[in-house]
Amino acid sequence: MKKGFVFDLDGVITDTAKLHFIAWKDLAAMLDIEIDLTFNEQLKGVGRMDSLERILVYGGKEKDFSLAQKETLAEEKNKHYVELLQDLTPQDLLPGFKTFLDSAKKKQVPCAVASASKNAPFILKKLEIFDEFDAIVDPATLTKGKPDPEIFIRAAQAIHITPEEAVGFEDAQAGIEGIKACGMFAVGVETTEPLYQADLRVKRLDELSVDSLLQK
Repeated sequence: MKKGFVFDLDGVITDTAKLHFIAWKDLAAMLDIEIDLTFNEQLKGVGRMDSLERILVYGGKEKDFSLAQKETLAEEKNKHYVELLQDLTPQDLLPGFKTFLDSAKKKQVPCAVASASKNAPFILKKLEIFDEFDAIVDPATLTKGKPDPEIFIRAAQAIHITPEEAVGFEDAQAGIEGIKACGMFAVGVETTEPLYQADLRVKRLDELSVDSLLQK
């Protein structure tokens, strides 16, 4: 029996990936690095500093900046991203998510958010669903990023269950690997790329029954 749900944010609850891409693309261009949507797949589910490192390596500039300069660059990207988030509304929830969440809450299933985004609380407030989650993991408290399972273990602990008692929802391969590494049941929300190792694959969450997931 499963007892709780753990959700990634981008690509599962809402799609801000396109906004991340715009912000990273603009920053990269400022550094004379050109990135495209194919490269952007490598940044999904990855933290801010790790994403910047990947871009710098891609552009052959990984040794051109000090740590302090990299932190400044990452903050510039985030400032641009937050500006892009200002127009977010509940209409930006992915199709099927609110229906599924409402069903989970009606059955008193505890729900947590496990996102690498430090902006998760702000985004959830803009979407008007912040109060519907029992816990939101603060990525600043983590020592490792996805695909390490730390964030998913912490999310399960926050809703007082073991990872084996949780169902995790992800749209990125790194996230699926993190979910499986700690023994969670993995639901892959697929868009374009197949998600290997996922126990279930769906296009939208209202394809799923809360009751059947709890029986997994």
